[in-house]
Amino acid sequence: MKSPWRFFFIVEALLLLFAVWQILSNPPLLFLLILGVTCLVLVNRSERKSNFKNFLMVSSSIAILISLLNSPALWLMLIFAILFIGLKGVEITGIDLTKNSFWRKKQMIIVETEEPKVDHTLKQKQQWLGNERIGSQVYEWDDINLDILTGDTFIDLGNTLLPKKENVVIVRKGFGRTRILVPAGIAIKLEHSTFIGSVIFEGEETSLKNEKVTIYSPDYGENSRRLKILTNTLVGDVEVIRV
Repeated sequence: MKSPWRFFFIVEALLLLFAVWQILSNPPLLFLLILGVTCLVLVNRSERKSNFKNFLMVSSSIAILISLLNSPALWLMLIFAILFIGLKGVEITGIDLTKNSFWRKKQMIIVETEEPKVDHTLKQKQQWLGNERIGSQVYEWDDINLDILTGDTFIDLGNTLLPKKENVVIVRKGFGRTRILVPAGIAIKLEHSTFIGSVIFEGEETSLKNEKVTIYSPDYGENSRRLKILTNTLVGDVEVIRV
């Protein structure tokens, strides 16, 4: 997204218009808002200090707050602002205020494999948040299937020898960036769908907005070692890098 702040302000402005429409179309809320603003203005103009003036000021503020909080659009404005600033705004400004926050935890997956020997049943516990390292020792290759709520994910296949078949990597994620390192000589098919994000495949970037894209490497139909990457994110980028 080339102008993320412009996108942010446009969405917030549209939500604000929606909130104004909701309040105007609801007479009780509109009356409460006008009453609260009117009382607050009159109290501020008065130079006399008294307990009654303080009571009117508190009551007016509560009336305004109640009328605003009853608008779902204002809640959407607040939620979108928190998500945008937490996931994108800090990154743009270069200030990492959420370095240790749970949604910014990094997940590093370095895979080293050997040829499979025998089929067997394997049950593993998946981690939605926090740091996770898989494949620090040589182990039998198995397709990767990850479900992640939020955070950045790194899948490093640089030290692997994938079997001569179609190997599969599946990543389903809510928020965050996904980077997949694939060794040279492996044919790749990438299928990615997202609400807002982009795909970087062999140096070429494709922006997506509630879209799905399928990309093949030139040798996918001929190479015996193939990697099929299936990714699905709500908000986030996917990058496939040759190593």
